[in-house]
Formats: sequence, C-alpha cells, structure tokens
Amino acid sequence: MGIAILIISIPFFIFAIILSKGKGASILAGYNTMSDSEKAQYNEVALCKFMGNIMYGISFSIILFALSEMLEKQGLFIIGLILLFTLIIFALVCFNTRDRFKKKFNDNGKRTSHIES
Repeated sequence: MGIAILIISIPFFIFAIILSKGKGASILAGYNTMSDSEKAQYNEVALCKFMGNIMYGISFSIILFALSEMLEKQGLFIIGLILLFTLIIFALVCFNTRDRFKKKFNDNGKRTSHIES
C-alpha cells in the first residue's frame, strides 16, 4: 500500500515543478475558467510559483503518508496530516486576503503586482 501512495505523489511533484517555474496556469482550477479580461488582472507567474510551493508541500505530505505505511510509524502520518491541513488553510487565507496576486496600476499607469516574480 505504501508504494501505491508513493506513486500517487509523483503527479503532485510533477505539477509542483511545472508551477514553480511560473508555467502551467491552465492546470489551476478556477484560473483556467476565467475570461481573458479576468486573467489579465492577475500576476500569473507569481500565482503559479506560489501554487508550486504549495504543491511541493502537498507532495511531501503524501510521501509522509507512504512512509508511515511502509515503516508502520503512525507519527509520520499525523505529521503529514497536520502539514497538509496547515498548507490548505494557509493557501486559502493567502488567496482570499488582500488581493495578493492581482495586478494594479502605479502612478505612471504601468501595471505592477503585490508579489514580484
């Protein structure tokens, strides 16, 4: 069973690599369904890099689940579960506060972003 869980972590890790390079916004749920005018309001690279970091954490959590199964250490599962829930709550708070990934105009009329890529 532990090997199967490790195999499940592989796609998460691949998505993390793609997103951390600032690419792959089309695989982000919600972003890919926005209209082009809505997408233009967001810093796509910063959003992808942030989600890439979250995906690395999720991958690590899944690896901890697999290790807990293979080594029969319940503590690893609990640590992985706490990490997973913490990452999800952190991501939700970041996305829903302060428009962190939205572009805005500065005094010169140029677009800027809260998070630089």
